[in-house]
Amino acid sequence: MKDLYNILGLHRDATMDEIKRAYRRLAHQYHPDKNPNSQAEERFKEATEAYETLSDPKKRKRHDH
Repeated sequence: MKDLYNILGLHRDATMDEIKRAYRRLAHQYHPDKNPNSQAEERFKEATEAYETLSDPKKRKRHDH
């Protein structure tokens, strides 16, 4: 299982605001329209997956267990 906190560069006790800020920073940096590098698209997808899981309290709880 991927460490979603590590993908976003966060600690496990990160707040929702910290999760959102980290995701927005990475999304801006790695968005395929702004960064044509092939690895950037993969990083963007990973960050999006991490954000979708960690921003939902139920999904985050399942991930943390």
